Amino acid sequence: MKTYWLVAVNAPIPQTLTYSSELELRLGSHVVVQLGKSNRNVSAVVIAQTEKPDYETKDILSKQEHPDLSETFLSWLQWVSEYYKHPIGQVMSLAFPGLSKDTKRLSKKKSIIPDIEKLPPPTLSEIQKAVVDNIPLDSFQPHLLFGVTGSGKTEVYMQCFDDCIQQGKQGLFLLPEISLTPQLIYRFAKRFGNELAVIHSQLTDRERTNQWWRIASGEAKILIGARSALFCPIPNLGLIVIDEEHEGSYKQEEKLKYHARDAAIVLAQKTNIPIILGSATPSLETWYNATTGKYKLHKLKERINNVSLPEIYILDLKQNKTDDLPFWMTPVLFEKISDRLEKGEQCALFLNRRGMAPSVVCNQCGAKKDCPNCAVTLTLHSKSHLHCHYCDYHENYKEECSECTVGEMIPLGLGTEKVEEDIGRLFPTARLARADRDEIDKRENMEDLIDDMMNNKIDILIGTQMIAKGLDFPNLSLVAIVLADVGFNIQDFRANERSFQLITQVSGRAGRHQIKGEVILQTYNVEHPVLKFVESASYELFAEQELEFRRELFYPPYSKLACLRLQGLNKAAVINLAEQIRQFLERLVASNPTFEEVRILGPSEAPLSKLRGKFRYQILLKASHASHLSYLIQQLQNQTALQSPGTKVLIDIDPVQMG
Repeated sequence: MKTYWLVAVNAPIPQTLTYSSELELRLGSHVVVQLGKSNRNVSAVVIAQTEKPDYETKDILSKQEHPDLSETFLSWLQWVSEYYKHPIGQVMSLAFPGLSKDTKRLSKKKSIIPDIEKLPPPTLSEIQKAVVDNIPLDSFQPHLLFGVTGSGKTEVYMQCFDDCIQQGKQGLFLLPEISLTPQLIYRFAKRFGNELAVIHSQLTDRERTNQWWRIASGEAKILIGARSALFCPIPNLGLIVIDEEHEGSYKQEEKLKYHARDAAIVLAQKTNIPIILGSATPSLETWYNATTGKYKLHKLKERINNVSLPEIYILDLKQNKTDDLPFWMTPVLFEKISDRLEKGEQCALFLNRRGMAPSVVCNQCGAKKDCPNCAVTLTLHSKSHLHCHYCDYHENYKEECSECTVGEMIPLGLGTEKVEEDIGRLFPTARLARADRDEIDKRENMEDLIDDMMNNKIDILIGTQMIAKGLDFPNLSLVAIVLADVGFNIQDFRANERSFQLITQVSGRAGRHQIKGEVILQTYNVEHPVLKFVESASYELFAEQELEFRRELFYPPYSKLACLRLQGLNKAAVINLAEQIRQFLERLVASNPTFEEVRILGPSEAPLSKLRGKFRYQILLKASHASHLSYLIQQLQNQTALQSPGTKVLIDIDPVQMG
């Protein structure tokens, strides 16, 4: 007998479609259907049973081998679709791997999870034990674990996961990005052995499928992964942990623009389980929720084994200059590096800019080399080519200026390649390594780098934010932030927060074990308040000041944001549609007293005004309640008159990047 089902198809369609079937199906079944006039086969998920419609329906072709999604997980996926305004079927498709189970075979790559002997857990400190005891596993509650760098947050996580497994449950551990994974997987493997599964973007489809089945079948008890691991259906989920919860990389900027931390909190709520958010520098939204009682706050104020926090020195680049050193290096930094190398210790130099130089400029007419597709200057790499990090445009570097033909194009500014070159000249016997996206593009590269640092095969590590988080090297005693000013002047209300977090996290890599650590902050602005708070390790005072600024300007956590980004090849058409949308929203707000507090900013040119050949404008919406933004955007989506074939409107709920 035929039954009729509402299914969410993996296509850019906002609504569900009705199909018929004689197969044995349930809610959450993964099926294959034919879509459109072309009858192409697409995957879909069964959402609900329905009555026979008054039109002819297509049959569901087959049921996939994957376990049915639970009603709780289905409900959460529907929430993700509705909240982030993304087609339901495309959201549902993220729950399944790309390959079939019967194609499973061993990967030729190095094993994802090291095969090492399990060791008994270390003894927790009294403070760590108190935190674990105050995280009950039987109900929903967000917990903020606020601990200084090196305070033993990971041991707390592992003990909570251990307790979770003892109760017959499974756990999910999310990391902000793949550079954190190798060391952490090793630590977890020593504790949990083959009970681990790992999912992140650098796995092959085969590896990802194999790991998916291990956790979905219940064979593995803990899933470790980057943000996409959140969509793996875990049948007996009992605990979620979000490490470094403040990290912006938890927000996906392409396609489904979801925030893994926020979505994970909703999943925990629907599953009625606890969720732990851990950070030495929590996001201000999380800190606000913890200090107002919405989340439970736990503090680890000291490093484990009584290891002291590193000594911090702020050096003025305007005053500390000498002709025999590069413009970016103070004599104090040179002496500190020399001293640490003599002692056989390791140093790390941090600069959040790739390449040789961020731009080149003519020394006669002042012309710069801009990307023809994006509103950014081209970055010089290896003194041989210019590269756009947004659209991947390349061109050869020519010293002669193409504008005036008499001037010379000279590098301007500083990048990690230039720092590496200068350090190689100043310390010719030192063994150097560079960690940025140009050098570390595969999982194996990061694993090799970590092994070399752990085995003291590297004396000086030079890197971008890849080296800022989660890495723990016992012999690393000196960390220098080459130019602490990078990030202070970005057009973003979170600029100070991000700078404080990044500088604190980088500083936390130094002296994490028995060697006393030192941190050098070089800057052209020694009086900047962010640096003063970093120097005194005063996160709570920083948060208090920054929250007052947010409150006055009606920014999160005191408001909810949505950004409408318009982009297209025709600039005039983009501006015209942006104006029409603004007027529509203003009329809507004016007609409903409930929306009195809604603020509409723009349209204005996006900070990155051109990207991959498309002109970009944006409208920012502020409101006290997320439901107000959701209603306004839904009304906008329903207006077919406000849709233009040449201009795309991208919806970003709770935007993290304002450009």
